[in-house]
Amino acid sequence: MIEIFNPKTIAVIGATEREKSVGRGLIKNLSSSESEVYLVNPSTDTVFNRKSYSKITEIDQRIDLAIIAIPKEHVPDAVEDCIRAKVRALIIISAGFAETGEEGREAQDRIAKSLKEANIPFVGPNCLGILRPPVSLNASFAPGSPQKGDIALISQSGALIDSIIDGSKDKHYGFSFIVSVGNAAGLSLVDYIKMADEDDNTKVITLYIEGVSDGRELFETLKETTKPVVVIKAGKVARSKKAISSHTGSMAGEYEIFSAALRQAGAIEADSLEELFDIAKTIAWQQKLEGNIGVVTNGGGAGVLLTDSLYNHGVSLANLSAATKRKIEPEMHPDYSKANPLDIVGDALPDRYEAACRGLLEQDDVFGLVVIQTLQIMTEPVENAKILIDLHKEFNKPIITVFMGAGEKTKEAIKLLEDYGIPNFSDPSRVAKPLQALMKK
Repeated sequence: MIEIFNPKTIAVIGATEREKSVGRGLIKNLSSSESEVYLVNPSTDTVFNRKSYSKITEIDQRIDLAIIAIPKEHVPDAVEDCIRAKVRALIIISAGFAETGEEGREAQDRIAKSLKEANIPFVGPNCLGILRPPVSLNASFAPGSPQKGDIALISQSGALIDSIIDGSKDKHYGFSFIVSVGNAAGLSLVDYIKMADEDDNTKVITLYIEGVSDGRELFETLKETTKPVVVIKAGKVARSKKAISSHTGSMAGEYEIFSAALRQAGAIEADSLEELFDIAKTIAWQQKLEGNIGVVTNGGGAGVLLTDSLYNHGVSLANLSAATKRKIEPEMHPDYSKANPLDIVGDALPDRYEAACRGLLEQDDVFGLVVIQTLQIMTEPVENAKILIDLHKEFNKPIITVFMGAGEKTKEAIKLLEDYGIPNFSDPSRVAKPLQALMKK
């Protein structure tokens, strides 16, 4: 579907200068695109001092991607114009179709039938649009553009995408592409998953799902997907199902069956948006975890919290070997724990962190490392971060950090870690699920 995600020519049907309008938002977002953008509005000859066409059929270039953002009653005629103009792909932003009831569904079905007969793939209707940061494409009315990265986001909620993009601005992960599925009358959830699986820029696929029309097809696709898939499912309780049907017109289904099927298909289920991207960035950035882990901490309580969480998620700790104890003993505080989690005590300086982490990584049955740092007056976060980056390069085993606090004294260190690709979490309880996910495909 190269025309959708890498179009050379784009037409905006519904282009306008009107403040707070979808058409204006599309023009603004497409201004950074490398595509040639044409504007269509029958009510004016110019939009932002650029030529405006009354119909897409008047444009003398073949259009790779047309975007329709006009009132629903005018959408069928615009679609027919797109068919006559032989556009290669289409996004229908406009709402007022299947999500509104039977009349809207019938109108949607007629549009879908016409486009299928014309062999024109389309996104929507009732969607935010699409974004592909690696090629600076923002064919949406989202309030901003995210940074490029290796996470694909496929969502049945456009508004949720807006918030995710905004929230990701101060994070260290980015996106390979983002799709607002909308009512999925044309391209389906399964189609987008397959696109993400084939996309060279994507390392992990994230899904926000409210309901599916063909559960069997979805789960067969998930089984065949070569890249990890992380899913958050909305509509787990009866009261939320009515809201879903009026949102995208999809069917919520029984959550327990859905969740079990996800597990059987090899997908990873997240319980919150925060957890969704905790898991996604960890999978994207770190190697697969092959077995037991080691834990180094300068705070005993934080180590206990982590141990509880690891146990509940089936992540096992290696026993600290006698050889490792002998090796690290000269660098340790007399009261260090002599066990895993390896509590190196609150006054630990970088050299003690380095000795403890190296000792565990050199132990054959330690396949990954979690390093906790609680901030004491003598703690040196940046130096500790540099040590962990060097150790990761040397040992090539997964490393996750919990530099707690994430305030002024630690944010530079956290940036160093995450810019390199070591995921950091501010709370020990957030680590176990991403580690568990590293043990999957």
